[in-house]
Amino acid sequence: MPAGGVHGLAPWRAARNLIKLVQGWRAAYRLGRRERPAALFATGGYASVPVALAACTLRVPILVYLPDVEPGLAVRLIARLATRVAVTVEDSRAYFPARKVVVTGYPVRAGLGGLDRAEARAVLRLALDEPVLLVLGGSRGARSINQALSGVLEQMLELVQVVHVSGELDWPWVAERRETLLAGLKARYHAFPYLHEEIGPALAAADLVVCRAGASTLGELPFFGLPAVLVPYPHAWRYQRVNAEWLAGRGAAIVLEDGRLAEELLLAVRRLLSDRAVLEKMTERMQTLARSDAAARLANDLLVLARQGLERRL
Repeated sequence: MPAGGVHGLAPWRAARNLIKLVQGWRAAYRLGRRERPAALFATGGYASVPVALAACTLRVPILVYLPDVEPGLAVRLIARLATRVAVTVEDSRAYFPARKVVVTGYPVRAGLGGLDRAEARAVLRLALDEPVLLVLGGSRGARSINQALSGVLEQMLELVQVVHVSGELDWPWVAERRETLLAGLKARYHAFPYLHEEIGPALAAADLVVCRAGASTLGELPFFGLPAVLVPYPHAWRYQRVNAEWLAGRGAAIVLEDGRLAEELLLAVRRLLSDRAVLEKMTERMQTLARSDAAARLANDLLVLARQGLERRL
């Protein structure tokens, strides 16, 4: 579907993208007339706006889901058209009409869990009796996190076993950095460009994680009861900042600034790992935020709307 963002752009680019959104609405409307959907499930982003507008025109019921704590412009707009608004956390109710909102939690994919800590560590060949730090940058990586870890890698490995998911972009130099380590430290450094099936064991094996604060942290970290050092991405809208502060405000995480990460990462990890009582308390706080039935609740709400959509045709 043709689409484009309009928020924060130069006027000429915003005008061009408005034209794309109109084109997207027309394309989505034609598709909707042909396919006759019973309901629409949307999760935000500018690409979903013309589809939601077309669904509204066709009187198709809409379920919009907000994965982050704070809604962006697209979700705010779609929520005006939606029959139901599902949100990850209770605090998000404040952004929408109360009659539309249901709190579902964040859906975690089936099969992500299922291993205890010992089994998970066996999968990744980690020692059972030493702490594990998981450092995540996503599929493309987080360069500032990768660089900060690299700068203190030897000192970090003296403290803890490290599972590092660097992302594909930084993997060549991360792999080279691993080869500079002495044999004893190298055995404690488990670096990967990306993990798919093994990401569940990595999360289950860890005592602490260092990562960004995308929406998935609101679901996966509570699911595993995994305390976190969160580093919000600084070059985007404030979603990650709000997500990180929400978790930190509940005692489940601490927040480090991206610009000071190189100076503060080692100190923060050392402080948390040296105080088991604090780390255990963070684990407990994180576990209280888990909602294991989020996917089922979203699916049920969508099926209810789909039945309503079918009844309207009769």
